[in-house]
Amino acid sequence: MLVDGDYCLVDFHWVQWVPPLRLMDPINLHQIAVEAMRSRGLLPAFAPQALREAEAARRAGPERNGSITDLRHLTWFSIDNDDTRDLDQLSVAEPLPDGTTRLLVAVADVDAMVQPGGAIDGHAGVNTTSVYTAAGVFPMLPEMLSTDLTSLHEGEDRLAVVVDMVVQADGTVTRSDVYRAAVLNRAKLTYNGVSAWLDGVAPAPPQVDSVPGLADQLRWHDALAGQLRQLRQARGALNVKTVAARPVFEGGQLVDLRPDEKNRAKDLIADLMIAANAATARFLQHKGFPSLRRFLKAPRRWDRIVALAAGHGVQLPAAPDALALDGFLRARRLADPDGFADLSLAVVKMLGSGEYAAAPAGAAGLAHFGLAVNDYAHSTAPNRRFPDLVTQRLLKAALADEAPPYSVEALTEIARHCTVQEDNASKVERQVLKAAGAYLMHERIGETFDAIVTGAAAKGTFVRIGRPLLEGRVVRGFEGLDVGDNLRVKLVAVDAAQSFIDFERA
Repeated sequence: MLVDGDYCLVDFHWVQWVPPLRLMDPINLHQIAVEAMRSRGLLPAFAPQALREAEAARRAGPERNGSITDLRHLTWFSIDNDDTRDLDQLSVAEPLPDGTTRLLVAVADVDAMVQPGGAIDGHAGVNTTSVYTAAGVFPMLPEMLSTDLTSLHEGEDRLAVVVDMVVQADGTVTRSDVYRAAVLNRAKLTYNGVSAWLDGVAPAPPQVDSVPGLADQLRWHDALAGQLRQLRQARGALNVKTVAARPVFEGGQLVDLRPDEKNRAKDLIADLMIAANAATARFLQHKGFPSLRRFLKAPRRWDRIVALAAGHGVQLPAAPDALALDGFLRARRLADPDGFADLSLAVVKMLGSGEYAAAPAGAAGLAHFGLAVNDYAHSTAPNRRFPDLVTQRLLKAALADEAPPYSVEALTEIARHCTVQEDNASKVERQVLKAAGAYLMHERIGETFDAIVTGAAAKGTFVRIGRPLLEGRVVRGFEGLDVGDNLRVKLVAVDAAQSFIDFERA
């Protein structure tokens, strides 16, 4: 499965929440993160007015105007990281007599408690995303909301915007609708627990025995995700294997940066959310509303991807071709499963990052090269992404037969700003992670490591090593290197305060 961002290409990134460290933090990662955010135009703290608004929203409760369907009787559940507290979506499935499957995805109704134009909305509009660093999470919304009142916690009645779809056996979504509903999360499950059970290597999560019908739900979801994925892959969706670094703390002390790899349950949720995001875009298009779309251009370094494939004896077309690229990737996964993650990283780096764009009323959106979908709108994570909150407001206005709350011109500016700030947030996350890595490596100067080139441009050549999983700059011997090259490097210098790790070609 692909992820959109520095290491991946889908529009989800899974991270472990790490509490801010202060007492046992010899390099003061939290302060490094705060300063990095400020230097990138991001707000590390909420203004007092925003916190007062959150408290007022808590006292008043969510806005309940309009038609709300009561779906609390369904077997809703969530799957997320072990310690995730900002739960954005639930889902439930129902096989139908004609061989199709009904899939419902419930997205937290954040707009019901975040007033447009208020101080909270202003903070969210500046940052546009939660920032996940090795020093802790800087949430887009006050935690009183994002990890409590607007989070779809197990056992709590919540308002949601539901995307209701009918999926054919071949993965085609033949019908979809959007409406508001009341929902109840019956089970908060974890990626690792569900994945291990589906793979048959661990017993079922405890909730499977205590919640009637949950085991069937998980099996239906797994089968449905496979159908959705196969259809997208037939259209050219890229199937890559990517890993991200996860900070590991023991007793409040940073001890390692380990790979946080994908698994079956993460892919399952990603496939369902991709379907829901596409259905959301089609709904707004059908209603004649403008919208925010997510897209990925054809690869900017297709020539280098062609060269990588040629190095494995495969000739790709001269022009970008997703189907041909996915065929090459599938063959390499089978031929060299151990080296596939490095190849995936090289390809993802050369694909670049996704962007936001405004689509006028009724217009089709731009294509997403990596996901093989058109008309794709971020909508499933409004607790942590501002474009999703904007899309939710558009959806609710369309449902209420009201005028769009945003003009095309306003959406164009929001799209531009969100693209910029998402990049800034990624840079902050990388900077803090590199500071953490520099701290871990300060006693390993002179050691050599296997590495892969992850960036080669005028600003420098960068490589990634595997253990600990981190990136650094090649300051000597970088001539002739390009993305995807494998080499040995020697660590020559680190500086945690300045967030740099320097290697030379060994």
